[in-house]
Amino acid sequence: MVSLMAREIKEFLLKLSASKMIKQIKENVFQLRFKQFGSCVYLLKLKNKNIVIDTSSRENREELLADLQQLKIKPEKVNIILLTHNHYDHNGNLELFANAEVYNFKNIEKLKVNGVKVIYTPGHTYDSICFLYKDILFSGDTLFHGGIGRTDLQESQPEKMSESLEKLKKIKYKILCSGHVD
Repeated sequence: MVSLMAREIKEFLLKLSASKMIKQIKENVFQLRFKQFGSCVYLLKLKNKNIVIDTSSRENREELLADLQQLKIKPEKVNIILLTHNHYDHNGNLELFANAEVYNFKNIEKLKVNGVKVIYTPGHTYDSICFLYKDILFSGDTLFHGGIGRTDLQESQPEKMSESLEKLKKIKYKILCSGHVD
């Protein structure tokens, strides 16, 4: 009896926190943020596809599942995963999306989704990519509202960051959706 109540309370608290951590960016675009360290997850609900950009860190798995449940999206109904780069805090929940095609730097040229443009932005990592959907730029860890991504990591290419930022300056976007927010 007590363990059942504890589980119900935990589920209620997860749902309550999920509602505070989901931000609707546009009618069909959602940002999912988490209490623990990990990237934001973005959900694009297109006509016949559910697309997730980054999957956050494994530590955020329960919150991610609760958020998706609140948005009425089952993980098996996600069609496409887009990874901005291959760090654990962005790809930690890939196995939740067993039916999704995963696209990253290695196979991104095969992506065929109308309205989603791929932008190669090495710097934070050699495999960093951004996505433009309408007037929304999903920048991963390349660009933040208050700065740029780290370039002191082993897989970073600091000499390429300036070129990537110049490329992003030329893009007409209104909304920046970065990999991490305060």
